[in-house]
Amino acid sequence: MQGVSLQSRAIAFAASAGAVAFILALLAGQQSYGDIGDIGSALVMAILCGIMSWASAQRTVSGIAASVDSATERLLGAAHGDLHAPVPQEITRDLPDLSVAMESLFSQVRTNLDNVHLLAMFDPVTGLANRTSFCRQVERLLLEREDDGPAALFFLDLDGFKAVNDTLGHAAGDQLLSRVAGRLREAIMTQADTGAGDAVIGRLAGDEFTLFFPHLKPADAATRIARAIQFALNERFDLGGQQIDIGVSIGVAHYPEHGDTLAALLRSADIAMYHAKNNGRGRTEHFSPQLARQVAGRAELERDLRIALERGEFMLQFQPQIDVNSGTPAVVEALLRWRHPERALILPGHFVPLAEETGAIIDLGEWVMDSVCETAARWAQAGVQQRIAINISPRELTQADFFMRLRHAMVRHGTPPHMLELEITETLAMEMEPPLLAQLHALRAEGVRVAIDDFGTGYSNLSRLKDLPVDRVKIDRSLIQDIATSAEARTICSAVIALIQGLGLEVVVEGVEHQMQVDMLRAIGCTVFQGFHIARPADEQDYLTHFAPAARRAEEG
Repeated sequence: MQGVSLQSRAIAFAASAGAVAFILALLAGQQSYGDIGDIGSALVMAILCGIMSWASAQRTVSGIAASVDSATERLLGAAHGDLHAPVPQEITRDLPDLSVAMESLFSQVRTNLDNVHLLAMFDPVTGLANRTSFCRQVERLLLEREDDGPAALFFLDLDGFKAVNDTLGHAAGDQLLSRVAGRLREAIMTQADTGAGDAVIGRLAGDEFTLFFPHLKPADAATRIARAIQFALNERFDLGGQQIDIGVSIGVAHYPEHGDTLAALLRSADIAMYHAKNNGRGRTEHFSPQLARQVAGRAELERDLRIALERGEFMLQFQPQIDVNSGTPAVVEALLRWRHPERALILPGHFVPLAEETGAIIDLGEWVMDSVCETAARWAQAGVQQRIAINISPRELTQADFFMRLRHAMVRHGTPPHMLELEITETLAMEMEPPLLAQLHALRAEGVRVAIDDFGTGYSNLSRLKDLPVDRVKIDRSLIQDIATSAEARTICSAVIALIQGLGLEVVVEGVEHQMQVDMLRAIGCTVFQGFHIARPADEQDYLTHFAPAARRAEEG
């Protein structure tokens, strides 16, 4: 269309020029043009002028058309990725505005592509390689290796970073991540000077970083590098006047022993890092076959845990809290057990932490709650007025519908409120938010008793303790284990018990293992005990056989 338009313009221009020449010739010779021959001469001159104008315009049209063709070819090249070739000279000569516009367009597209590349390959917060870039670089280094010499991959996870984000905000968290990246670079540069070689550093996600050393010759080099990283990140960070202490857990996987591909090395280093976290944080763990077996066993246990409820593999055992003055049970605690089809009876310490971590504790707690409500209702109907205590995990209690589900279970089974007691941890009791406290107060007002479990293992504020909706406090075994042999332990235990009793709360001592502990604690003023020395956990029928008659006598008395 552009070529046709230009051709039409050339013809119109030539015709106009001829007409103007004819009119001017007539005007100029109007005194002498008296016959038709003179007019014909003027017309010949006009036609000649028009032809010459058309020829000149035609050359211009042809040049512009050629330039337009060149511009089209150049734009097609740019569309296929050629953004660096110069704009052809004929375009600059014949269409200068178009030439400037094309150069500007190509420059802007090149800039945008560079920015996209940076965003696609580098983390905008730290400037380190992102996950995609890190993986590509390491995979290329592994592919280009000419030998099976040692290499190592480090997997880092910051300890305490979530607290910084939660308390100071995400902007402070990003600033901290940037500072961490700077310290990592400095630490790696220092190690490179000692012969460790250069490394690829990346930020995988969140507070996770990875480092790959393609050539790590000294046998102890990995340990030395991990120690240098620990030292660098354990130094306090200053964020806008706030002094921040964080740590780092590090997992190390060695090539080719722990994997000959990036995926295998990442998996091994990740396993080692989580082992470091689970063993106290702020430490370094190297992957090993033994660790791999532990992880495989944990994965198998997690898989079995998910289907154990469906198979009905859980059960309750009951352990009494005995009042030694009367010899009768004051309360009985319901203890969860797992009858695994291929293993021995599994105690809660081996699967409850895993259930907490995976979220299975919610369904598991629901089953325990329903089972205890059903058992308590059945006992009450049979005349066994024995209150049953159940442990409530922090994750369960903070569920928005926990109290509603508990009341529904009580109504469904017809459970008298006085037959139930909830045990919550000391830490949860001290950190409980007002809405949760209000609901616990309401439940206690209905007749359900509340106890603090494992007292002495966390941080307690005694002034807060007196305001909590609590009836009983269970002293943890760690406070009494040396009471028979240590005067200091007796002093501490005596002071704690006196403070609790001074607040009008009942004291229960758990974890009692021998008679000397009972004698010492009775002298201090305790009368209610729980532990293997008092009575071992038993199935429901065995428990009722031994303790139901005593419970009935106590009720009648």
